[in-house]
Amino acid sequence: MDSVVNIWNLGMKELRSIWRDKVLLVFVLLAFTLVIYTAGSAGSMELNNTPVAVVDEDQSALSGHVIDSLQAPWFLEPDLIQLNQIDSVLDTGSHTFGLVIPQGFERDMRTGQPTSLQLNIDATRMTQAFIGAGYIERMITTEVAEFLRSDSSIGTLPINMVVRASFNPNLEGTWFGGVMELITMITMISIILSGAALIREREHGTVEHLMVMPIRPFEIMASKVWANGLIVMVAAIFSVTVVIQQVLAVPVRGSLPLFFFGALIHLFSTTAIGILIGTVARTMPQFGLLLILTIVPLQLLSGGITPRESMPDLVQNIMLAAPTTHFVSMAQAILYRGAGIDVVWPEMLALAGIGVVFFSAALALFRRHLSI
Repeated sequence: MDSVVNIWNLGMKELRSIWRDKVLLVFVLLAFTLVIYTAGSAGSMELNNTPVAVVDEDQSALSGHVIDSLQAPWFLEPDLIQLNQIDSVLDTGSHTFGLVIPQGFERDMRTGQPTSLQLNIDATRMTQAFIGAGYIERMITTEVAEFLRSDSSIGTLPINMVVRASFNPNLEGTWFGGVMELITMITMISIILSGAALIREREHGTVEHLMVMPIRPFEIMASKVWANGLIVMVAAIFSVTVVIQQVLAVPVRGSLPLFFFGALIHLFSTTAIGILIGTVARTMPQFGLLLILTIVPLQLLSGGITPRESMPDLVQNIMLAAPTTHFVSMAQAILYRGAGIDVVWPEMLALAGIGVVFFSAALALFRRHLSI
């Protein structure tokens, strides 16, 4: 019972210390509001108002249909240019794409002769170049198929491809960016708060005061875990209900209580990581450098930005030891696909196991530090 009281009192001391640090409070507030809103609204991966130039050497009905298929909001109205202007418009950066429709394009399509279109791309605009090439290919393929199907002189095409996008039918990038940024903020802020709290104790000399009191290292660590985890959890609940659901209008399919329960388990791991880093680092600048080396891999290799399937097998296996890998998988399953506890329990179990490992390692190192 005394241990529970000590953990509670130390945690309340931690909350009062954070409350007096107004800069830190503003940082947490901005991280869970403005940063998430910016990532969700401005970080969309859809194509929008892309400049495209077209060289129409065929001047046929089919080439006209192809040009008309490049419509807003994905593309600006295509500019018709001459073939010798392709290099200049790409070199100056005024257009991202330059489409060349060769002479005899419609004739060859009607007679079944091999033909091709040339698409010149300014690949310095990497995102537009990568996504836009796929957009243009699909639009042209669809338009040509519709044109040939409407021609009575051509029989019915043998293939009819129907594509259905599940869970995000309009392929809205804002639905993805905001939630993934929330996961990043939960991870990053919890590590920063718990690690900085330990560094602050050391710099102010209060660790020495705690050492002469009848308080165990476990109680000190547990108090920092629940206090800093509580702050992040409250901020995450506000961010989901206000910023993501109300402001960004992202639909949530699954159970929010289940997601927050999983977030609590994740916070147990990340706060332990923060204390582990804070124990290794001697000063706040050292903590900042170690934080960069920790956050970047957790963010880039967890599957939140790049699918894990596209990574080398070695990286995938190594990142199974990271809590963010399982948290991203769990969050996507719950929030996007409406998964229940019967689906996400392996991720929760993995998060709990990883949390125990990191907490035990941090506790052992913290005890060693206090005994020196």
